[in-house]
Amino acid sequence: MRLTTKGRYAVTAMLDLALHKNQGPVSLADISRRQAISLSYLEQLFAKLRRGSLVSSVRGPGGGYELQRGSEAIFIAEIVDAVNESIDTTKCKGAGDCQGGETCLTHYLWEDLSEQIHAFLEGISLADLVAKNEVKRISQKQDQKHLIANENVEGSRVLASSL
Repeated sequence: MRLTTKGRYAVTAMLDLALHKNQGPVSLADISRRQAISLSYLEQLFAKLRRGSLVSSVRGPGGGYELQRGSEAIFIAEIVDAVNESIDTTKCKGAGDCQGGETCLTHYLWEDLSEQIHAFLEGISLADLVAKNEVKRISQKQDQKHLIANENVEGSRVLASSL
């Protein structure tokens, strides 16, 4: 399957946003730190997600991004599609030129698999993922790590200002 980093990162970032939606708008910097995704890459992805009507931006102090719909109404396939990621298991990227311009024997098998994967992802919402205990546990661990890192930075600032 050819689901590249673009699709994976978009789903990860949207899941992070869904997990933290009760905290108000979520900054891309916070998502970047928690998920170890480049801030500039997230900016590119969120521009596409905004055009796909999946997120909306909130400007000003305390601004960031919010889900445009409830997490139960945003499906993983929509996220992948919004960032122009194709789910393609064919060797020829769906073009039908698997063997020097010709279609190979198994082309349609892999094309059908790609459609099955897309249909599978159409049935999974962000809310479904948020409800998983494993996802909650990982998110809590990331939040604790993020909180400790912020406390260490603040502590260093206080110490530096007192010198």
